[in-house]
Amino acid sequence: MIHPAMAALEYHLVCYRRSWRGTIFTFFVVPVVFLLGMGWSIGGYLDGDAAGQGGLGVSYLTFLAPGLLASTAMQVGVGEGTHPVYGAFHWTRTYHMMRMSPLTTTDILVGHLGYILVRVTISATGFLLVMALLGIVDGAAGLAALPAAVLVGCSMSAFVFAFSATITEPVLLDVVYRILVVPMSLFAGVFFPVAQMPAGARLAAGLLPLWHGVELCRSATMGIPSQLGAPVHAGYLLLWTVVGFLVARWAFGRRLAG
Repeated sequence: MIHPAMAALEYHLVCYRRSWRGTIFTFFVVPVVFLLGMGWSIGGYLDGDAAGQGGLGVSYLTFLAPGLLASTAMQVGVGEGTHPVYGAFHWTRTYHMMRMSPLTTTDILVGHLGYILVRVTISATGFLLVMALLGIVDGAAGLAALPAAVLVGCSMSAFVFAFSATITEPVLLDVVYRILVVPMSLFAGVFFPVAQMPAGARLAAGLLPLWHGVELCRSATMGIPSQLGAPVHAGYLLLWTVVGFLVARWAFGRRLAG
């Protein structure tokens, strides 16, 4: 017997089937632009400084790419949890129509989060493929960066789902990017090592799920041990995912009951 949540997932997949061509640019062109624009242009200055490779021990492109992989996965998960979720409550009322069927609130949420899992996986796969073509992935072990990136994307999306379900004005969705996405991208080790920051900032970065995803991706693609160990990083991201799901389920139930 097919789980009812699969019906909700199928709805989102059918919608995506009509628009997937428009995402090709995001999957392949954007990674190339970022990696070439920052990894090679800015990296050229860092790699050629007096310390040699900016003190990173590897080229800046090699250091930057896995961080951007994790950051891109996070942004896809967050982006799919903002306007699409808010719109399904307020504009198209898709969730309300689903709730009038035999689907439960949990089914609706699981189905949509399942779609986010698909979207993040596709996006991360495209980014990792570009990295492989540029010779940045360290052998077959680098493929472990894919589940790491997917995990960091999923760890954020459920919390964003909950936020989008509780607000009443779409302008508040900009808050997600201003106080969450941008600061996290800047201070979670994507562009420079967290070890170079003050002690307090390093502690704050360790609380961010993106930093754990960056560490996992960088460990996989560069073939080096992660700072706290892969199980700790993965466990922390799973904790965010589970707690986020519980909060989102409460928020969805409250909104759909109103």
